[in-house]
Amino acid sequence: MGSTRTARSVRTAAVAAVGLSLLAVSAPATPAPDLRQASVKRPAATPILVGHRGAGGTAPENTVSALKGGRASGADFIEIDVQLSADGVPFLFHDDTPARTTNVEDVFPARAADPITSFTWAELQQLDAGSYFDRRFTGERIPHLDDAAAVGTRTTGVYIEIKSPWNSPGIEQLVADELHTNPAWQKLVAADKVQVIGFDEASNQRFAELAPEVQLQQLTGAVPGADVLAAWATYVDSVGANYRVVKAEDVARVKAAGLAMSVYTVNSPEAVQAVTDLGVDAVTTDFPTESSRHLRGLPVFPGAIIEISGAVNDPLGNDVQPETGEYVALRNASGTAVDVSGYFLRDAANNILVVGDGYVLQPGGELRVYTGPGTNSASDYYNGQGASLLNNTGDSLGLWTPDLRLVDVFAN
Repeated sequence: MGSTRTARSVRTAAVAAVGLSLLAVSAPATPAPDLRQASVKRPAATPILVGHRGAGGTAPENTVSALKGGRASGADFIEIDVQLSADGVPFLFHDDTPARTTNVEDVFPARAADPITSFTWAELQQLDAGSYFDRRFTGERIPHLDDAAAVGTRTTGVYIEIKSPWNSPGIEQLVADELHTNPAWQKLVAADKVQVIGFDEASNQRFAELAPEVQLQQLTGAVPGADVLAAWATYVDSVGANYRVVKAEDVARVKAAGLAMSVYTVNSPEAVQAVTDLGVDAVTTDFPTESSRHLRGLPVFPGAIIEISGAVNDPLGNDVQPETGEYVALRNASGTAVDVSGYFLRDAANNILVVGDGYVLQPGGELRVYTGPGTNSASDYYNGQGASLLNNTGDSLGLWTPDLRLVDVFAN
């Protein structure tokens, strides 16, 4: 990854200029391995593929099952979020509270809204972090940071996001120590298969001083101007931005600063292709298996017959107004009638829309699945929820059968 190597040189020189003794580390005698070489063959021009929270679209995010799913997908990296428990143990978790992805209300009923970092490691191990996704993952525990190293290989590395560092004082030092002292992490670092990423600039600067040999990525919403990129290039190797707002000129500006361009979270084949065409260096996705198949020119859902044909995220008026609120459209792309009763849609936050009983889609037929209330008909099913589900600025969805098979993904 030539642009990352260039940025590393800029960053190292800048840190050396302020006299940091940590930069006594000698330069590698041989070139770093090409990170685009994955365990499956893909065209040379395709970007690095990163499984978001492991494979967060098909397994409970940041669990060992999700990490193993990401590794099996052919992704070059799996991405994790790390925080510190109340007693200083690094664990994998995204949210600031345990409410969304654990059974905390059953185990600690009064603490569902408490900071996840207020729980001790022993308390975290009492939580079920899998059953929220579906019954197959009941009993999954919150992993330790080192569990990710055990899943990583020389072909599937690990992106470590330092999550909400203000809630985990000292986390940069602890992560750096783990990478320097744990043999599994040491092997991955030596193979150039670890990157640390984060939104907080001060946290990233601290980590750059502690572990200048580890690749570092500055996360952002939109790509900033050249002056900010030049400042970032003194301590990071790459920039990760929201793909929905990235344009060709943004990619060019990042690369002109000597940085690699990464985008998140890209959840449909069409979106993966669009950012690939922009020339990005890395793509983070909740669906690494499906994205890998697309990048290899394979059918993403071979034999699938029901597809997501569109969505209206932001209708005129209220998103959940009766009859005419937000909805997702399903279409039968086959030549035979299909019973879609019990099919369900899941978004990136694990919000669910279901199809009720008695719905059979004829060939070419469409069904609108609404979030809010309304009058059911042959072409409309209303979930009757009181709060909107779809992000008005764009969302991603997976379509699942009642027997828990993923049959389509969609993003807008």
